[in-house]
This record gives sequence, C-alpha cells and structure tokens, in this order.
Amino acid sequence: MKKNLDEDCGIRKAMKLVGSKWKVMLIRKMRDGAKRYGELKRLIPDVSEKMLIQELKELMDAGLVAKIAYAEVPPRVEYKLTEKGEKALPILDSIVAFGEENF
Repeated sequence: MKKNLDEDCGIRKAMKLVGSKWKVMLIRKMRDGAKRYGELKRLIPDVSEKMLIQELKELMDAGLVAKIAYAEVPPRVEYKLTEKGEKALPILDSIVAFGEENF
C-alpha cells in the first residue's frame, strides 16, 4: 500500500487540532481566562449544544484546553487554555488579521 506523502505534514497535524471554526472560536474566547460552559454558549450563540460539547472534548483530548471542576455546591466547571493551547493564539490572531485585511 502506498503511503500518502502528506500524512505527517505539519499543516495536517495543526488542522486536526484546531481545524474547525468552533475550535478556533473557543480558543479565542478563552484567551483572557477560564470560561464556564454557559458563558462559552453565550459568547458563541450559533454553536449547538452537541457541537459545543464535542469540540470542548476534542480540545481537551488534544491537550489544548483543561477542564477544572470545583468541589462546590452547586458544582462549578470551567474550561481554560493550557500552555499548549496558548501557543495557538498568535497563529489564530494572524489568521484573523489576514481575514480582516483581505475580505
């Protein structure tokens, strides 16, 4: 079987991590600190509940976002960027700047 030469390409790996519009938006919304689920839902009203849950899980699985559960009543959960997630911010900022300048 012939191996795809682009299989290990850095762009493919990066797109796998942050390649959806919702992931990009979630990362950018968490740039200034931890956010609760409801706050993320309000900040990105177009995302469905199912997609928000799925994208947060994938970001956590990729190590870009951490889930913080507080031992309180009622329970409180927040999502925040990890160090790895923060490394994506300058790249995403460049993409946003490109879009604003050219479209």
